[in-house]
Order: sequence, then C-alpha cells, then structure tokens
Amino acid sequence: MDLTYPLRTMRGGGRLMSAAAIIPSCPEVLVLRHGQTEWNAEGRLQGHLDSPLTEKGLRQAQRQNEILQPYDLTGFRFISSPQGRAHMTAQIALAGLAAEIETSTELMEIGMGAWAGTTRAEIAAERKCSLHDLGQTQFYDWAPGGEGTARLYDRCAAFLAQLTGPAVLVTHGMTSLCLRLCALGWGLDRLEDLPSGQGVVYRVKAGHHDEL
Repeated sequence: MDLTYPLRTMRGGGRLMSAAAIIPSCPEVLVLRHGQTEWNAEGRLQGHLDSPLTEKGLRQAQRQNEILQPYDLTGFRFISSPQGRAHMTAQIALAGLAAEIETSTELMEIGMGAWAGTTRAEIAAERKCSLHDLGQTQFYDWAPGGEGTARLYDRCAAFLAQLTGPAVLVTHGMTSLCLRLCALGWGLDRLEDLPSGQGVVYRVKAGHHDEL
C-alpha cells in the first residue's frame, strides 16, 4: 500500500500539533513491529510490561529479515526499543544486516498505566461499556496513569527530529503508528488510517508510505 497525502495539522492534548513543524525533513525510516507475543495471542495489552515471542512471532521476525535482505541498507542506523519482545525481534530481523543495534527508550510502547496486562474485554467490563464503545485506539487515552496518545506522538516526533540519516526502527504497535504519522506529517486524527501488522516492514520515504 502506497499512501501519499498533504501534510496536515491535528488537535491533540488540548493544543494544535503538527509533526511537519517539528520534522521539516524526515529521513527515510523502515519501521518494524515486534513479532506476536504470548500476550498478543491472549489479547492482553502490554504497554511497558513484556511477554515472550510465540513461535509465530519468531517466524514473523524471520520473515522481516527475509524482506530486508535484498534492501540497500547502506548508511542506515538500526535502533530498537529496549523492551524484550522488540529487542528479540530486532536480533532476528536484523541478523546479518546490522553490525550494531542501538536501543532507545523513545521507541518503547505507549505506557498503559493500570491497564497494562489487561484485556479489552476486562476494560470494557470495568467501564461498563461495550467493546465497540472502546474503539480501536481511543481507549489508550483513558488508561489510569497511562501515557496517552498525545504524549506518545510528542515522543515519536522528538525522536524522529534528532535523526540525521535513514534508520531501521524496531518497535511496538502504537509506537509504530505514531512514528509513521509523524514521519508523514500527519496528525493523530489519522491514527486509524495506517496498518499495524506483524511480520512486515513499513517504509516512510519522502512523504510516501508503503510496505516492502
């Protein structure tokens, strides 16, 4: 899927924010989400907690390695979230490709506060609402003690702003979405317009989004 849209401004956290204003020229980024984990399979939200990759997750990481093998990665940095599931994915997906894998806490998953380790069904029961009422992503802003999408967006924008060249980034579901939003200059109002698969490699380059 190749997506090209004009830069847009969004409203988040009670103020206008534009990734384009923060990142005047984002270098090429290849963004990988970690492979399936045991908690993914159970439908549990992980946040800053962790669970190991499943056999399927290990295969997904190997598939990412196969996708990246023919790609010209000359001059790329390789940066992973330090969380176990992402770092294990990085070690497999970047095997034979990266001489060094850096880590950055800015690539960690969105903080889920008190809801880390729970399922959507448990959250719906707590809030006395239906799963449909939780939406796909809006409930991330309701988590008690959670980071919220606006702060995650700011974190991703700040991370991308300090990149001076192309990079392969190994991260998490919500963080992957926000990184790509920021790289495209989109706002949080487009959060649900991007895919968030596992075992794939997304590319943002010169304002275009596609999957390798």
